[in-house]
Amino acid sequence: MKIEQIYTGCLAQGAYYIESKGEVAIIDPLREVHPYIKRAKLDDAKIKFILETHFHADFVSGHVTLSKETGAPIIYGPNANPSFDAIIAKDGQEFKLGDISLKVLHTPGHTMESTTFLLRDEKGRDHAIFSGDTLFLGDVGRPDLAQKAADMTQEDLAGLLFESLRNKIMPLANDIIVYPAHGAGSACGKNMMKETVDTLGNQKKVNYALRTDMTKEEFIKEVTHGLLPPPKYFPLNVKMNKEGYKDIAEVLEKGTSLLSPDAFETAANETGAIVLDVRHQDEFVKAHVPRSIFIGLNGDFAPWVGALIADVQQPLLLITPKGLEEETVTRLSRVGFDNTLGILDGGIEAWKKAGKEVDTIVSLSVNDVKDAVEENKSPVFDVRKESEYLSEHLINASNTPLSELNSHLAEFPSNEPFYVHCAGGYRSVIAASILKSRGIHNLIDVQGGYAAIKNAGFKVTDYVCPTTL
Repeated sequence: MKIEQIYTGCLAQGAYYIESKGEVAIIDPLREVHPYIKRAKLDDAKIKFILETHFHADFVSGHVTLSKETGAPIIYGPNANPSFDAIIAKDGQEFKLGDISLKVLHTPGHTMESTTFLLRDEKGRDHAIFSGDTLFLGDVGRPDLAQKAADMTQEDLAGLLFESLRNKIMPLANDIIVYPAHGAGSACGKNMMKETVDTLGNQKKVNYALRTDMTKEEFIKEVTHGLLPPPKYFPLNVKMNKEGYKDIAEVLEKGTSLLSPDAFETAANETGAIVLDVRHQDEFVKAHVPRSIFIGLNGDFAPWVGALIADVQQPLLLITPKGLEEETVTRLSRVGFDNTLGILDGGIEAWKKAGKEVDTIVSLSVNDVKDAVEENKSPVFDVRKESEYLSEHLINASNTPLSELNSHLAEFPSNEPFYVHCAGGYRSVIAASILKSRGIHNLIDVQGGYAAIKNAGFKVTDYVCPTTL
């Protein structure tokens, strides 16, 4: 028996490859499926099952394409209603894989079809659970994503999740291995551990949601407290996962086509496409296509695209580092952005050689801005998350979180310079690009973000307790 966790850091997502006696099951595959097919060929094995723990909201799974290419059936738990052919398993149903088996444990709460798969080894012993978004390490799945589809409140779903954990998962043995669908950084939970594999016994000790002395009412209160609004692209990804999508080969062929500067400019003007620049922020600051949006590949690229652009049908034109064209289109497709029209051939250098207009961002070191900031000569805007800001921030800085930037546009001055910073310099350049695309150009990016600010000895505040009414 082989179990391999295939973890994708930028999505904080875990897919799983399980092999026994030449038969393979893939759990929650990513959009690009050829790595799984290649892996099975190396083992001289055949992909027999494709198991989905639920309809994912934060990424587009590869189940449809993988089934088409291998002939393996897609398996969901009870209550699933996809538009394509799939096995809708019953609670307790087992699927034989070589010498092992996978048992369906219906665990609704995160969504109504959420299912945990219990792996039993060659001797029939419970070995591991693939818990999807039902149980994370240190947390559980948020119960607010499926409330509209299920016509239930988040409290109703949280109550179901409580019962699922107590009746299906907590009675299992402590030595069982927990393989969740997500880790720290995913928006599908609140406070996940950085580890991606653990034992159930340890989770019973450290996971607040598995406390044996917790009442159902306490569980509902804790699980629903402090939930941030889900990214706007989530329901669009659910729709794609339920109804199907384009083959990724088609998306890649169209999306990686190279366009000359003239053709690129024409496409931008005629299609209403967003020009998305994925280079490093330092390069974008020095020169970029006017009104283009920066979201660099070196950060949490796909989740930020989903959160800030939101509409997966939005046409995109790309500026990428050379050699990373396919990777960029692939990572966009993972969150459902399939409408990429092409890539600027030769990048920004070709754009400049063609005599096209370029823009820049004023970006200064902390030493260059220290006096102006500390003497409160110009406004400062901190685009980190509220929790980061409340933990510690510059005196007199305003918090305008990047994920909510559009709702703060009226707060930015139109006729005086102001400073923008984040934690390390990535998010502030995203924010600067969005502001400039909205016609706000009088901004100054603080290089190195809050880390550099603190190291330079700026005056900062300590923790501020949020006001409650």
